[in-house]
Amino acid sequence: MILLTELPPEILHNVLVHVDPPDLAWMPRICRTFYHAVSQNAPLFKEVYLRNFDTPPNSRELDWERAIRDLVRLQVVCRRTSVHDKKNELSFVYDTVTRLLMNASSEGDPASPVTVHQVSRNAELLSSIFKEETNQAAFLCRSFIYQRARAELKYRIFSSPPLDDHQKSAHLHCLYSVPMLYAHPESHRTRSSKMSPFACSKVYDLRQYTEDSMWGPFMDDGSGDVDWEKMEAIMIVLGANLKQFGLNKFPICKTVWDRPFPGVWRGGYRPLSTSDREPEPLELQDPYGVSGTWLRVVCFLDYTDFFTYNFNPEHQPPPTVPRPAIDVGEATRFILMKLHVTAIEPPGPEDGQALPVVHFEGVCRSIDASWEENANSDIRGMIQTRGTVRLTREGEVRWTSFSVYAGEDRWRSEGIQVGGPRSGKGVLGTWFDNCAEKEKLMGSYRDFDPRGPAGPNAFWKISDKGHRDDPDRVVMADFMRTIIEAGREEDDDDEDYEPPENGDDDGDEDDGENGLEELESLMETEIEYNGTVFWNWTEVFDP
Repeated sequence: MILLTELPPEILHNVLVHVDPPDLAWMPRICRTFYHAVSQNAPLFKEVYLRNFDTPPNSRELDWERAIRDLVRLQVVCRRTSVHDKKNELSFVYDTVTRLLMNASSEGDPASPVTVHQVSRNAELLSSIFKEETNQAAFLCRSFIYQRARAELKYRIFSSPPLDDHQKSAHLHCLYSVPMLYAHPESHRTRSSKMSPFACSKVYDLRQYTEDSMWGPFMDDGSGDVDWEKMEAIMIVLGANLKQFGLNKFPICKTVWDRPFPGVWRGGYRPLSTSDREPEPLELQDPYGVSGTWLRVVCFLDYTDFFTYNFNPEHQPPPTVPRPAIDVGEATRFILMKLHVTAIEPPGPEDGQALPVVHFEGVCRSIDASWEENANSDIRGMIQTRGTVRLTREGEVRWTSFSVYAGEDRWRSEGIQVGGPRSGKGVLGTWFDNCAEKEKLMGSYRDFDPRGPAGPNAFWKISDKGHRDDPDRVVMADFMRTIIEAGREEDDDDEDYEPPENGDDDGDEDDGENGLEELESLMETEIEYNGTVFWNWTEVFDP
């Protein structure tokens, strides 16, 4: 009988290609033959990588052997039993996870009938790793607000600049995309230590909205770099409100808010429905995929609560001390936006230079009729930063938009697209009053009302169909039917992944099946308002 070590090198190579990555790391230690067959064998590591993971967009730039070794080490680290044994590996885990997502690609079938992203083997591996609660605690819940909620900080003051570990953990959490709503991942069993009041204390604190931070989720140093702890707080606040009303289980929200790593890589978006018309020349040049229909969720405090929280003279903490946790209840609204590209220009000196600046226009409509006055506006492309998508200097995708009401740029939004251009996760950011009556201040116009209001918002793309496909329908009937049909298939899809239970909030959750039946009944009636045909979803979404 011929021994494995006696096989010709070509045959031995073809055998080793089928070895699992963790086992491949041990092969050089078995004998000298295996050592020479494996060590510095870039073609072997490349074939093993491509058999087990996504094909990277830029294969020539990848060190295949290092990639395999890092992925094996990642799995070894995350199999350790205690949080204490893992937490010192945060920097390594951060680098490996972000690199793996950077090299992810959508090669498989849709993750489910109603998802806006496709299956990625890289994302599936990470989902299986971070399903473990000790990994969530060690790597996803290490930012300032989590340490504050767990009373782990000796001095509860902001670090300036923010600590690197805090930013890395918050970034990982945003990529994971399922908001961890309790201070300890396992504490959902006791429903204690809710995170949303601590996240609200950051999101609704007007001291976070400064000229240096561009009133958005950016560092307060004028650099334009993303502040991932602000992004994390925004995600937690929105996620808690969606969960309170059971909307995180609603099909069109579920795959973005209740599944890990939902297309958080470049090109991770997959449309629920595509446009039948030929793309216009500008759309073919648009690297961000702006044209289409987007769903936006906005949260806000009652202005009395907001003003009292920020301007109570008896409770003004020093600038380095966070405001108290706040839990007074918020309103949540959904808005549909239909956008199209209007202009593309080269990046400016303050922008990332890899991609152009894209201007857009469009319309938006509140799904909740009670908020129509401000939400039913034009989203207009303007000069400079109004209605634009661009890269920051560090390479993140920045969205700036203005909602126009009664001819005024009434509301402004600043956000970052998690995962890069055309990602499935979409945009997290802030909205704020654009100070409709511009006042001269220090020789320039003020873009932000220092009295507020302000709050969090997010939006993600749900269809390639846009304003120019059907300009008279702000909410499309065919899109509604897509939601209903896809929702009926969710039971089969749920067998593939069980999201971590982050606990039942104090409010009762809506039943998804009943919600779909209500939607179907509402489909029978069209409502025309000022010449615009839309569907009234108020009964379904109004708590």
